[in-house]
Amino acid sequence: MIKNKTLVMGASTNANRYSNAAIRELTKNHHPVVAFGKRNGKVLNVQIETELIPYEDIDTVTLYLNPYNQVQFYDYIISLAPRRVIFNPGTENPEFFKILRENNIHPEIACTLVLLSLSSY
Repeated sequence: MIKNKTLVMGASTNANRYSNAAIRELTKNHHPVVAFGKRNGKVLNVQIETELIPYEDIDTVTLYLNPYNQVQFYDYIISLAPRRVIFNPGTENPEFFKILRENNIHPEIACTLVLLSLSSY
């Protein structure tokens, strides 16, 4: 079974960060992962990019950015045309929910780590 690619927004090399745990768990569960963050680095074999790359095959964007920090990425995320955007705890953003729905992208309020642990990612 081919699994769809996930973009982790707000990725960190800090092992205490949830975005870092998400990259590790997605990789462990054989999900292809790409990552964007403030600083270059690697988590396992996943390179954290600091420039916005125009990926063409993103299924899911999982957010680890607070609502204020999401605003600058609205257009970028929409341009990727993902199937869904996961709003992890603390990232909920009603303004962005509305914009995503207007662009036929499903906003999902969930925790990536919980979804993975329940095998419902």
